[in-house]
Amino acid sequence: MRFKLTIVAAALAMVIGPPSGHAQSAQRLNPMITLHEQGMPVFGLYAPRARTARGRRGGGATAGQPKSRAELASEILGYGSSDFVFDGSMERSVDDALSAFAGLVGAMQAAGASTRSNPLVVKMQEIGTDYDAARAAIAKQLDAGVSTIMFVGVESAEEVRQGLAAMRFASNGGTRPDAVGRAPAYWGVSDAEYRRKADLWPLNPEGELLNWTIVESHEGLAHVREIAAVEGIGVLWPGAGTLRGLFSSTNAAGERTLDVEAWENSIQTVLAACKEFDIPCGYPANASDIEMRMQQGFSVFVMGWGESGFATVDLGRRVAGR
Repeated sequence: MRFKLTIVAAALAMVIGPPSGHAQSAQRLNPMITLHEQGMPVFGLYAPRARTARGRRGGGATAGQPKSRAELASEILGYGSSDFVFDGSMERSVDDALSAFAGLVGAMQAAGASTRSNPLVVKMQEIGTDYDAARAAIAKQLDAGVSTIMFVGVESAEEVRQGLAAMRFASNGGTRPDAVGRAPAYWGVSDAEYRRKADLWPLNPEGELLNWTIVESHEGLAHVREIAAVEGIGVLWPGAGTLRGLFSSTNAAGERTLDVEAWENSIQTVLAACKEFDIPCGYPANASDIEMRMQQGFSVFVMGWGESGFATVDLGRRVAGR
């Protein structure tokens, strides 16, 4: 299986060197795809928030003080072990949060960031059945310079198909408008080269865009195999946090209790679909469970910014031999 990851395979890759396709991968703009092509795990962090305490690589303003975009950009660039920068601010509404996100991207670019060093991953609002709104939202995010979009709350294969089409220019059979916005500037390429490169991998082996799809509802779990069967998904995720709430209830004492078995079964249901359809599977890990999840077959991980997230990235990279 092209994407099947084991700890042994990852370690061997470090010993015997990259596969024969590495020469092509070396020319990639999106380093996350290079890792996928080499069968290596991917580790990334949420972007730091303007009011969160600084981590070990921070400095300057004290905890709780608002931080400028330049300060946030400096923090992001100061931590070099993250394979991507994750932003979840647009999950409820792309229009409401896009301006602030674009400001951060501009500050990162001014500080020397690009897709080659800090690929951008974002959540978008639920696609649902309003495909026109989804197409418009996806185009705005791509024009801002992102290289990966996560479709949240997915419950049908058609949602995924519509979303994937919206990530592809008409010249590639998609529905994305021809405009490119500021994306070429963050990618460090001309408009023409951006149009050539900005297509979905692995549908286009030379594409530099990725899709992440997250299943986090009873309806989504019921259709997870149909969802996973849609060609073009780069990484499939169980929405572990949302699913935890889904399988929790309030007892007679008013306390929230988790049905651990049902919750874990939901996670394993998504992982089984990943394995069946040969798709990398993602998980929001921490230091206490990342090694277990890697052994189970998860290969893409996102963690919160700060000491705990740094420690989790460090542990995951050490276990994988990276």
